[in-house]
Amino acid sequence: MRDLNVVVSVHEGRFVRACQLLEQFGRLERTEYYNVLVMKVEDTSVFVTALADLVSIVPDVLGVVSRAVPAAETFTFQSAGEFEAKAREIALGWQPALAGKAFHVRLHRRGFRGRLASQEEERFLDDVLLDALEQAGTPGRISFDDPDAILDVETVSNRAGMSLWTREDLSRLPFLKLD
Repeated sequence: MRDLNVVVSVHEGRFVRACQLLEQFGRLERTEYYNVLVMKVEDTSVFVTALADLVSIVPDVLGVVSRAVPAAETFTFQSAGEFEAKAREIALGWQPALAGKAFHVRLHRRGFRGRLASQEEERFLDDVLLDALEQAGTPGRISFDDPDAILDVETVSNRAGMSLWTREDLSRLPFLKLD
């Protein structure tokens, strides 16, 4: 699926049930990665609300779906350099939302082993944002202890999705599980 905008991790042995629960929201596709699905939903904000509602009424959703993370922005890449350039541009778009805030970047990488290192890319994007915030006179800081926001990056092979989640989002959406 070239135009994914949701990455889903499924609990062991629950793949079929996950597909049954999620197919109502959009097009699902299996990936070459164990217990990982990708989806294309029409509107990620509608998906988030609908999945949160489903979690509240169907008892086994969180026992089936380990994580479901919608992406506000998506792109493809063929190299680490291209990944960094595109991710940097998207991350800088969230600079105003991070002004004066505590945050960190979290990358969940599937594929590109040996060519894309999760911690290095997280630090790269952290530094890009910290520098931009400092230059704008609205310094932010990196925090892993109850941050104001987390910039999430999900990769599946050469496809990536990015989203910014606030502390409030993280507390009300138990299926995100970013850290």
